[in-house]
Amino acid sequence: MSLSISIVLLLLIVAVIFLRNGALKLSHALVCVLLGFLLAGTSAAPTIHDGINATASLVSGLNP
Repeated sequence: MSLSISIVLLLLIVAVIFLRNGALKLSHALVCVLLGFLLAGTSAAPTIHDGINATASLVSGLNP
């Protein structure tokens, strides 16, 4: 578990650097995808899932 959290933190830092740099290439996108898969295996996954569902329901409830 501690190894996966360390990898998640490392990939999060790398993804933030890539996004701040403004040059998101294919290799950068793969790092972001890998970060997403690793986040799905952590204890933060239900919180992230609930946040995404709440945002989606809020957006779907808006009238144009």
